Amino acid sequence: MSQAKTSPVQLTAAATGALPRALLLAICIIYGLTGLFGRDPWKNEDAAGFGVMWQLATGGAHDWLMPNIAGRPYSEDGPLVFWIGATMIRLFGGWLGAPDASRLATALFFFATCAAIWYTTYLLGRRDEVQPFAYAFGGQPNARDYGRTLADGALLVFLACVGLAVRGHETTAQVGQVSFIALSLYGLVRSLDKPIQGSLLVGLGLGGLTLASGPILALALFAAAVIGGLVCQPLPLRRLLEISLPLALAIVLAWIAATYFSTPDRADAVTFIREWARYDRRSYGAPNMQTFGFNARNLFLYAWPVWPIACWAWVAWTGMRRAPHVALPLALLLPLLLLLFLQRSPGDVQFILLLPPMAVLAAFALPTLTRGVINAIDWFALLFFTIFGGTVWFLWIAKTTGWPPRVAANVFRQLPGFQHQFTTSAVVVALLVTVAWVLIVRWRLSRAPKQIWRPVVISAAGTTLMWVMAMTLWLPSINYGKTYRDVVEAAAMALPSTYQCVQPIRMGDAQLASFAYFGHFRFGGPSDGCDILLRHDSMDFGEPGGISHFEWRLIWEGRRPADRDERFRMYRLVDTARATHARPDLPRRPLPRQP
Repeated sequence: MSQAKTSPVQLTAAATGALPRALLLAICIIYGLTGLFGRDPWKNEDAAGFGVMWQLATGGAHDWLMPNIAGRPYSEDGPLVFWIGATMIRLFGGWLGAPDASRLATALFFFATCAAIWYTTYLLGRRDEVQPFAYAFGGQPNARDYGRTLADGALLVFLACVGLAVRGHETTAQVGQVSFIALSLYGLVRSLDKPIQGSLLVGLGLGGLTLASGPILALALFAAAVIGGLVCQPLPLRRLLEISLPLALAIVLAWIAATYFSTPDRADAVTFIREWARYDRRSYGAPNMQTFGFNARNLFLYAWPVWPIACWAWVAWTGMRRAPHVALPLALLLPLLLLLFLQRSPGDVQFILLLPPMAVLAAFALPTLTRGVINAIDWFALLFFTIFGGTVWFLWIAKTTGWPPRVAANVFRQLPGFQHQFTTSAVVVALLVTVAWVLIVRWRLSRAPKQIWRPVVISAAGTTLMWVMAMTLWLPSINYGKTYRDVVEAAAMALPSTYQCVQPIRMGDAQLASFAYFGHFRFGGPSDGCDILLRHDSMDFGEPGGISHFEWRLIWEGRRPADRDERFRMYRLVDTARATHARPDLPRRPLPRQP
């Protein structure tokens, strides 16, 4: 079948003008770096990930091989992302502070993901089967310009995803996982013309993904690559099996061997590795309505606008669905989507893993979109982000000036105890990004560019506007509502000057990490004979039971002002036989009434 009959794309050279490099880089850099600095680790996953990194950075070889939070083993994800974060803390922690330094790893993975998406789409866009219809008298774009334009569109549609903002700026293992997924996809595409180089990249991607997550995710992608090789004939499947699989196994086995032979107690090493390998299996199960309902409610907004454009690519390229530009992104996307719906406990943490293959697939729908669809995407983004930006400014003005009084009261009701301060630099940056938004919208609507990336320019600029304004005007408020710093510092002041250790009860990973970092609590286990209990409850269950002539007495209780559900209570083990001769205990102080 000839190209003229199979390609649904009819373009002139004017439609493949590349986006100005300065503008594209500016959007990536501003979006990627904003929100990484000047804030505390946030509950829940962000604080837990930082806690592992900080433990590694301040610990020894045992901590690096078997990551933990204050002695509690952390086997939910592999150690690779935490190694990078801990390295950043050691290199730049003295200059930036440990939380900000750890998020340099997040920036590194974010920019690596952007680069992998761009180059994957560029290579696919230069292939013969995706080239636009060739006119009799010329005028169609050349392959290089067409590939660059598609790559620009893929990157813009990735940045335009609404849900990327928060999850893409946290210190979690998922920011590394999404980067290795993008690298694996790039390796598959690279293997089409350079089999050895591409197979090596796939092996690095799968090995890194395993060390950043667990076995199941990497095995699912490897199976997808095999199926993609069977469906997409140009893929050198045999070379991939010979090179990528042994390389990935070697990477994983190197860590397992180092952990086993370098740990004094090899039983601990075996237990840790077994728990790491089993965590994935416990995370997935048969489909359930709770997970299905959560994903159905949240995934479509999280992945907007990439998911409808990616779906249109499947429709537009009918008859060429076994070609690499459709088959390879789809081969990686489907198992990720399946695993998402097989989660036992629903959550949006893994939504970000879908974005790289979805963005690459969506890029090839951009040249086929009709004018009506393009206008609908543009006007939706224009109205949504303009209303959002105006609302952010209005609420900030109310918070700053106290007018309108009812609006200001509602804002402070959500943040009891928060003291607002006017920051000139934050306001200036927010004004600049607002002006930039107006100029981009004016340029898009007045010039009406013909380039195929035009449907996602406003969406990408809008998400950048949204994130930058949130991280400038509202960063102190958001940080106050999501950090454990204040409650931990209050608990640390009530902690006795001399104590053996603190035993945590029902403390999550984020809480344990925050108390260890902000309060420098010395935590211990049940067998350590701790004389302090720190308990996390949703209600008061009373003092723990005593032993012989010892009893637990409450010495502090508190909670985060923005969270009404969690309570922290700290108890000290007291010898009742000596209590009558000692200084009387301080009376129990009730929680202050919240407005």
